[in-house]
Amino acid sequence: MAIDPHEAVTDPGLPRKRRVWLWALAGAAGLVVAGVVAGVAAVGAWSRGLPSIEWAQRYRPPIVSTVWSGDEQLAAEFYNERRRVVPYERIPKKLVQAFVASEDKDFFDHPGVSFTGLARALFKTYVLRSKRIEGGSTLTQQTAKAIIASAEGIKAVRIRKGIAGVRRKVREFILTRRLENAFSKEQILHLYLNQVYLGHHAYGVQAAAENYFRKNAWELTLPEMSLIAGLPQAPSAFSPFSHPEAAKGRRQYVLGRMLAEGMITKAEHDDAEAAPIEVFPVQDVFRETAPYVTEHVRRDIVARYGGSRLLDDGLKVYMTVDLDRERDAIAATLKGILEVDKRQGYRGPLMRAAEKEWQPFRDQEQAWLDKQGVSFEPSDDGEESSGKGVVAGLVIKVDKDGKAARVAVGHTEGKLPIEHADWARRPNPELNSRDAKIQSLKGVLAPGDVILVRRVPPPKPKKGKPKVTDVLFALEQDPSVQGALVSLDPNSGYVVAMIGGYDFEKSEFNRAFQACRQPGSAFKPLIYSAAIELRGFTPSTIITDAPIVTDDEANEKRWKPHNFEETFQGDVPVLKALAHSLNIPAIKTLQAVGPKTAAAWAHRLGISSKINPNKQGVEEPNLSMALGSSCVTLWDLTHVYALFNRMGQRPKSIFIRRVLDRDGRILQDHSSHYDPWTSLSDRIAAGYARLFDNPEQVIKPETAFITTHLLTGAIKLPGGTGVRAQALGKPVAGKTGTTNDLFDAWFMGFTKDLVTGVWVGFDTYDQPMDKYQTGGHAALPIWLDYMKAALKGVPQAWFDPPNPDVLMVSVEMDTGKRAGPSARQPVEEPYVKGTEPPEETTAAGPASPVRAAQSQEALIRDGL
Repeated sequence: MAIDPHEAVTDPGLPRKRRVWLWALAGAAGLVVAGVVAGVAAVGAWSRGLPSIEWAQRYRPPIVSTVWSGDEQLAAEFYNERRRVVPYERIPKKLVQAFVASEDKDFFDHPGVSFTGLARALFKTYVLRSKRIEGGSTLTQQTAKAIIASAEGIKAVRIRKGIAGVRRKVREFILTRRLENAFSKEQILHLYLNQVYLGHHAYGVQAAAENYFRKNAWELTLPEMSLIAGLPQAPSAFSPFSHPEAAKGRRQYVLGRMLAEGMITKAEHDDAEAAPIEVFPVQDVFRETAPYVTEHVRRDIVARYGGSRLLDDGLKVYMTVDLDRERDAIAATLKGILEVDKRQGYRGPLMRAAEKEWQPFRDQEQAWLDKQGVSFEPSDDGEESSGKGVVAGLVIKVDKDGKAARVAVGHTEGKLPIEHADWARRPNPELNSRDAKIQSLKGVLAPGDVILVRRVPPPKPKKGKPKVTDVLFALEQDPSVQGALVSLDPNSGYVVAMIGGYDFEKSEFNRAFQACRQPGSAFKPLIYSAAIELRGFTPSTIITDAPIVTDDEANEKRWKPHNFEETFQGDVPVLKALAHSLNIPAIKTLQAVGPKTAAAWAHRLGISSKINPNKQGVEEPNLSMALGSSCVTLWDLTHVYALFNRMGQRPKSIFIRRVLDRDGRILQDHSSHYDPWTSLSDRIAAGYARLFDNPEQVIKPETAFITTHLLTGAIKLPGGTGVRAQALGKPVAGKTGTTNDLFDAWFMGFTKDLVTGVWVGFDTYDQPMDKYQTGGHAALPIWLDYMKAALKGVPQAWFDPPNPDVLMVSVEMDTGKRAGPSARQPVEEPYVKGTEPPEETTAAGPASPVRAAQSQEALIRDGL
């Protein structure tokens, strides 16, 4: 009898329990199949977008970009991840062993995932609740995680839960298996040791070695290696800066694991464990070196290549700035600013503390001093070695006679004698600081005042007098005066130094570029150069220095200009008018040129700011521009003086000498054949390129030379406003600048090989500086200090005439006439052939000394 195939299933006699089990098995099988299908689909979906193995094979992670000075000293670093990739061969074996021992002892045996290690970590963390952080991931998994995080961005490293967490683990597992299949264990270690995050912006062992120990990875000692190897699990918690005890404990763990795995001997273990943890603060090279100039370079690179390339692509940027000269400029500028600021008077204490607050304040200050490593204990030679900075002090007592005060800095007490605080008068711009020294500290300091002080060395003991054993302090204050400096090499076009202000931390405003200030008399050479080229003026052109009155019809005001000394000298030649910086002759020279013509001339020379703009921003040049009433930037004005130095050729100044990409390819190169830091082959190439460079001749060489020589008169002639620059001991041309209201002080000066401009003043126009702060007293000392250091041992040539058409003629300073045997003050001045003063004539009467002077009044009358 045939059996129906459906009968067994549909047979009502089949046990009910058996039917239920059949249905359950069928459902389970369906679920398994569905799960497998869903898992395969999820793995396929979650693996999309994973970094390819090709990424790891090429391995070009984000690395640090560096900025180097002209003398090849590190000036700045820029990065998203501070990383320097090093070959596996340069990484010490002991450092590799330290990571393997502490992170993944079975690394060389497992296929990429250690299930026993994962189970052990889960058990200790969640069952035993161990406080010690246990890493369940292998080194390959950590490498995969770091690569994914780097590829996906910073959000990828956040802790995720639920499906997101499962997705992340699956992606890590997939990439882990791909890495294990494609690379050797050594290659994976190379990826890991260059990719792992080790705290304080350091990615990879090289960056960590530099951060913590200022060494290369291959120079590390065993204690240093084991400290770094202990960081991956929790870089912040084990930071040797923030948590030195935790870092030491973690180091002991790493050393113990290395000993247990037979990687080090017991003696090596014990010596390393006993070694103290000695780490160095992470250097902020950018802010500690040359922040103003480096920030200017950074902006230029970002504008040219983009911010991401600077932060990730390992560019090598070589500046033109010479770091030694930059440091000289910083030292001179800070010293000058502090001196000028003190001459403005004392603005009072930082705060006042009640007597009950004195001890807590001193304890807090001492704790800060200890942290900074500042000590006021004398060294073997009697001088303190580390207490020379400016610190906060508490006034304990002022002597009855007012000649000294007792000051506490932390737990150290010392004496502040009046000779180190005699500048502390009340601010009053109407006073001349030379005549306003205080005679007593009473009314200036009081017990409870918190002030800024600086440790000063004791005076040398005089014969028969006891040695001073007291700690001595000088009163200081944070300056409100600002300053800026620009220094150019006119031959190469290199910017060799640039300062934009007193303190980049407090103000990133770059006063060398961004501040438009009135230049005062430093603008006069522009007016005289226009008169020389456009109106035939010579050094002997006579101008009458006498009172004048002009009417400003636009503003309905009458203007009565006067000289700084408020005296008049009558007829004076141009050479004397400029050397003595006389105002009236400058105004009359401008009348001869014409304000609009002079404004166009200033723009031609390189002034980019508008000349005497009205409220609508439209230029309305007027006679006040002869006295520097229209604002300019220090950058522009320095380049005008560089143009005079270059015999009228426009300077092409650069900050960036060369840029290389991470592979050493040249992206841009402006190297000069004058540059001693450039290789011989590059210098030859630069010299060859210079043959095809045709610099723009802005003004006649004769005009530039005559103007330059007139500027030497401001330095070398009696009564010249820049005579203090003679202390440089080299040929100098220059000009002071002081505004009538004493808000701005300038000195613009140059030798044959270096052009430097300095500005000093307040950022705001709330109050002027005191009556002593002319360009010669406020700005010139900064210029002189810098130039002495920058040109030490470097001879400077004299300014030679540009061609045979320029003759040097001896003339009298007061009259401009050709000097005879009995001339009182003969000086040599340059003249274009045919414009020189005539020879002395017979008794019939002297000829007019200067032909150009004969037509000067006519030029003024014609309004030219």
